[in-house]
Amino acid sequence: MLETRLSPRERLVLTAIIELYIATGEPVASQALAHSMANRDGLSSATLRNVMASLGEAGLLEQPHTSAGRVPTASAFRYYVEQITRPDVQRSTLAAGAANAVPMQQGGAGMNLSAARRGQIEESFSGVTSSHEYLERTSHLLALISGGLGVALASATTGQILEHIHFSRLTAGRVLAVLVTQSGVVQDRVLTLGRDLAHVELETAACYLNENFRGWQIELIRAEVARRVEAEREAYHQMLASVEELCRKGALAGAETVQAIFVDGMANLVTANADRERLRQMMLALEAKQRLVELLNAYVDESRQEVRVVVGLDEASPAMQDLVLIGAPTRLGGSNLGTVAVIAPTRIQYQEMIQAVRYIAGLSERILDIPAN
Repeated sequence: MLETRLSPRERLVLTAIIELYIATGEPVASQALAHSMANRDGLSSATLRNVMASLGEAGLLEQPHTSAGRVPTASAFRYYVEQITRPDVQRSTLAAGAANAVPMQQGGAGMNLSAARRGQIEESFSGVTSSHEYLERTSHLLALISGGLGVALASATTGQILEHIHFSRLTAGRVLAVLVTQSGVVQDRVLTLGRDLAHVELETAACYLNENFRGWQIELIRAEVARRVEAEREAYHQMLASVEELCRKGALAGAETVQAIFVDGMANLVTANADRERLRQMMLALEAKQRLVELLNAYVDESRQEVRVVVGLDEASPAMQDLVLIGAPTRLGGSNLGTVAVIAPTRIQYQEMIQAVRYIAGLSERILDIPAN
């Protein structure tokens, strides 16, 4: 374990370097470090240079240029996150002399948001009445307060309930189906049909589904439509034939597994990275929404109500090695609603963002006024 290989002095210096780098965004030189730690006994510039050299050999610091200071590596940030989220670690053990040392509860629950930040979050969710609005608002808010990418992913759990469906004719044989679930998720897909359906036929089909199946689990509707087609074919042949065609071509297919995703703040990452080629590769990796879905599903476990911090996303894409993901599941009525997350450069304000993600994830039950089971 890395912690056991570091001396108390090395842990102290590493934490100071990380926090100075987070605050300034600049490589940390020994002189700047000595100034920030001026009240620490026995930590002269020469001593700090020796400790920094040792941390560099351990793979925790790197030097971008020969004459530049040091910057923390992904391993250093992982160590830092482990320390600030450990339930038995106090801030005073990380940076001696901290006046507001607070024991970290599970997942760092002792890291409290400021009253101003809580007020900003609460105000941002004013007027939200559906899970769709909650997730959309969450992605925008997390992008705003993190300076990174805000992402909110609807759950893929089965059992989605139909609220409303609407069909619009695009061109001959092509129809746009817009489906709304009772949890507020909106999904749309373009259907390619074997025959052209007129506007009146689409309107009739939508009315039939909405009047007969509002409140039904979506996966049950398809089977019931097929059953009714057989039982009532003679009486309602033409109308049911249109409904069957739309359902068979995917109007309801996959509604319980296709995940709606909301993304905001892509421009934040443009200004946060000066390396154009790496930035281009990173943007290509992030702009594919399916990649983001896979990323959140891989790293955030909906069955565990805790914040997950992943430093360095190079397993997903080499261009994402300098990014961090902070995500947590959110619930509604005792069921999984989805995942909320921040994807940002590694010099993010970890303590505040971990707590902000946790706080926002816990708001869904209250603002949507559905008590947990």
